[in-house]
Amino acid sequence: MLVHTATAARRGLALAAFAMLALASSAQAQTAANWPTKPIRVVVGFAPGGSTDVMARILSQSLSESLGQAVVIDNKPGASGNIAAAEVVRAAPDGHTFLIAPTSVETANPSLFKSSVLPSRDLTPVASVGRTQMYLVAKPQMAAKDVKDLVALARAKPGTLSYASAGAGTPPHLACELFKQATGTSITHIPYRGAAPALQDVLSGQADFVCDPGIAFPHIRTGKVKLLGIVSTARSPFFPEVPTVGEQGFPGANLDIWFGMWAPNGTSPDIVARMSRELGKALAQAAVKSRYGDLGAEAIALDTADFRKLLANEAAQLSALIRDQKITVD
Repeated sequence: MLVHTATAARRGLALAAFAMLALASSAQAQTAANWPTKPIRVVVGFAPGGSTDVMARILSQSLSESLGQAVVIDNKPGASGNIAAAEVVRAAPDGHTFLIAPTSVETANPSLFKSSVLPSRDLTPVASVGRTQMYLVAKPQMAAKDVKDLVALARAKPGTLSYASAGAGTPPHLACELFKQATGTSITHIPYRGAAPALQDVLSGQADFVCDPGIAFPHIRTGKVKLLGIVSTARSPFFPEVPTVGEQGFPGANLDIWFGMWAPNGTSPDIVARMSRELGKALAQAAVKSRYGDLGAEAIALDTADFRKLLANEAAQLSALIRDQKITVD
């Protein structure tokens, strides 16, 4: 009798647990089906007007229309995107808060900053939201006409050439360090507070070259600076006649600046999948592609699976570079 009673009790507990699980699954599905139920906040880790902010604002307009709710940009600049990432980690995982940032927030920052936030562990990737390539741009007085000439100059007088960057640990800095590594050259790094002042000192001849994230286009087209090569695996659609650094004999010097979206861990997979699809639709629009082009960027969509692969590959590349080149930030 006792055995039968215990068995019945266990069955009752199992049925109750199953019912609770089914109820939770049903609630999650219902939440995803009804989402969004209020305005969506997109946290951006950089000040208004920069590439990350402008991309987020372009996408917010399209997403507002397709999702039927306002998409509000919330700028939280500081620590190369780490402050914004921490903000999203703390947010409720209800599908109404997301992060838009360069992939470096996950692939480079953990090797450069001491932070309690680890995006690869604490955030859920949603999708890419585009990319910019980087351009090896030299001062107008530079004797070199291509990458081979630049490398020959650098090797002839080690440490005498200099390159400007948007700041220590930024993608333009890391791209130029990849260039040094691939070419076996010794070149002095001069960090600035942003890509614009770095380019300005190349224009004035104070620095020899820069790995530019696309803001130099007007000066390239007017001949005020020299475009020596593309720091990428592929040629640029904006300057298809200019070969990559790899094509000029130095493979390994390639780093694109990818941008992506993340959600707080625990966000419904259905919501993540829906947002990924909506981003893909937005990035396919001709108007969005055109506005990205004005930034020197490409509206390239990678779904969640492909975005995860990109993050893993880039993290392996950059963590090794930062370690081997002993790169630090102040």
